[in-house]
Amino acid sequence: MSEILSTIDNFYRSWKPGGAPAIQSLKQAGSNRLYFRILDNDKSYILTSNPTNIPENNAFIEFSRHFHAKQLPVPEILHVDEKKTLYIQTDFGDSSLFHIMQKEGFTPSVKELFRKTLRQLARLQIEGGQQLDYTNCIATRSFDKQAIYSDLLYFLYYFVRALDLPYDKNQLMNDFDLLSSYLMQEEQKYFMHRDCQSRNIMVSEDGVHFIDYQGGMQGALQYDVASMLWQARASLPYEWRDELLEYYFEQANMLLGHTLDRQSFMDSYDGFVLIRMLQTLGAYGFRGLFERKPHFISSIPYALQNLRWFLENKKVPIRLPELQKVLRQITEQQVIDRYQTVKAGPETPLGVKIRSFSYRKGLPEDHSGNGGGFIFDCRGIFNPGRFEEFKTKTGRDREVQEFLLHKSEMPAFLQHVYGIVDISVQDYIRRGFESLTVDFGCTGGQHRSVFAADSLAEHLRDKFNVHAQVSHLEQEAKNWTNNTY
Repeated sequence: MSEILSTIDNFYRSWKPGGAPAIQSLKQAGSNRLYFRILDNDKSYILTSNPTNIPENNAFIEFSRHFHAKQLPVPEILHVDEKKTLYIQTDFGDSSLFHIMQKEGFTPSVKELFRKTLRQLARLQIEGGQQLDYTNCIATRSFDKQAIYSDLLYFLYYFVRALDLPYDKNQLMNDFDLLSSYLMQEEQKYFMHRDCQSRNIMVSEDGVHFIDYQGGMQGALQYDVASMLWQARASLPYEWRDELLEYYFEQANMLLGHTLDRQSFMDSYDGFVLIRMLQTLGAYGFRGLFERKPHFISSIPYALQNLRWFLENKKVPIRLPELQKVLRQITEQQVIDRYQTVKAGPETPLGVKIRSFSYRKGLPEDHSGNGGGFIFDCRGIFNPGRFEEFKTKTGRDREVQEFLLHKSEMPAFLQHVYGIVDISVQDYIRRGFESLTVDFGCTGGQHRSVFAADSLAEHLRDKFNVHAQVSHLEQEAKNWTNNTY
């Protein structure tokens, strides 16, 4: 198996010497951190591997210990290695608030989960911020004027400049300075999660739980609630946002002994909504337009539509003429359309047929009548079939998947495949084409090609909502049975 899985196994056994862990990879998010679920009898834990960013690990570990001691809804840190590159924490399961909302829609039960989250957020910020040692912050201790200005520059350099739009730099910098100074009027003495959005809220039988606050710092209350209610991908109904903001204000004000001035809080809140949206666009620009990560590129239209509605319906109580001019330019429909992902609808005729095959048996036949589509050769990827323990397994078995993800170039290979196939899928949806075939071949049609075919099908369903039919030709010929997919 891969070196990292062996390291994780040894690390876990140093904590629980008699343990017999089963290690499962979890889907990687936007960062370089790797997450694993460890199953040991009836116990389940989450392990994080992050050898390249020790300060980030240290911040999360120390913040978690502080919050957990105050009985706040965060993971308990259970075990940490000496170098702080690996740590084990509580497992809250797989259900985030975002995924529940995607599945159920904007139902009363989902709204209640948002209320629970905001009630606990007020506690995390106010109670969690008391006696908290901020020396563990990754970058700066507090969300001060310099930090706000830095977020605005992040937006400018990684998003505005990437669009090559005209603007007056001196006037824009002046507006940045005005907005930063305005937001500094709020008390900066509470804990700021810094990335408080529904993906970072885990929901279990015990309630809601916060994760991924390693970027936290000291700051104002409004930033996190703005992040929560104006998350681009969540697209909460606008009436919900106002109602939930009122609920949050009541909860925070009650914890603070009713000392918050409502008008002042609400005026500043709109400014924090704006700064959060611009910071998000900067992040999407960096991760998407510069690092070319598809998820972030596809998120840009949601963020721009969010911003456009804000500009049309809300008002920051200070004049920012050059910034407002730039914001009007980036929210024009032609800019939004540039990054809009085409989605298949109920009437879309396109069906994508994805097959795995064995090169020993020759190329698969084309029955589409259009000459066929893509054929990708997986034989350049390290073959799990060389190892005895995998000879009776397929690319649908978790052990093989872990091998391919951590011991081979499969992840990089698939990213290139996605980029190539996506171009055709988008075009075919727009033009009303009916079929596209994508074939993956390897030596035996058992491991690499099977995993690649399943992975592409999942990607296309998630990104384009397109119908993807998967066939594993060699395995079907063997009448292979496997229930793990």
